[in-house]
Amino acid sequence: MSLPVLAARDIHKSYGRGATRFDALKGVSLDIQQGESIAIVGKSGSGKSTLMHLLALLDNPSTGSVELSGRDASGLSGRVVNQTRNETFGFVFQQFFLTPNTSVLDNVTLPLQIAGVGGAERKRRGMAVLEQLDLADKARNKATDLSGGQKQRVVIARALVNNPSVIFADEPTGNLDSATGTVVEDILFSLQREKGITLIIVTHDEDLAARCDRRVYIRDGLITDSLHAVPATPAAASTVSEVRA
Repeated sequence: MSLPVLAARDIHKSYGRGATRFDALKGVSLDIQQGESIAIVGKSGSGKSTLMHLLALLDNPSTGSVELSGRDASGLSGRVVNQTRNETFGFVFQQFFLTPNTSVLDNVTLPLQIAGVGGAERKRRGMAVLEQLDLADKARNKATDLSGGQKQRVVIARALVNNPSVIFADEPTGNLDSATGTVVEDILFSLQREKGITLIIVTHDEDLAARCDRRVYIRDGLITDSLHAVPATPAAASTVSEVRA
């Protein structure tokens, strides 16, 4: 088997000291393969978002390590870490984090602007992903003019504009009604299948988690269980069966 695209090695993460110390993660190890869809599932305060932030190189573990294709991320320079987050990772959050009075196109192409891509190329690539997500006609609209589902599609477009190999999605349908949420889910899983993107979803939604190749359950800062989806054979029922890892 090839090296995992991301790996956690006995990660601990604590906040505060003494009586105020809180141990968010207490020794988590996890391998994530390229092209896999994985759900990190847990209740509020379980440590799931902390784990995602560490895997996304948005924070550093107190002890243990995060590996990127086998390389310890702690040995990477700040410049390389920033470049990796901007070019290798895409982010889809429950809160849209769109600049309200800026056009949809400018919101989508922000990562390209940060990367120093020229204006004409930014527009070309931005319009390409908006077209892919059926939003090309909204390119000149301000973000405030969009519905919740449209805003989340803009966020997905922004996550895709740099052709990332990994997308992190933190409660990506949490602010959407069920019908719109299903559409957003379908988009994410289609991208994962068609482009070979690694999809890492943090959620407490069991229905969303069940669509992933693997579910990792976290509680009180520890992984408690892992379930792999087993594709149904033609002769089997259409439902997906599960086995414990």
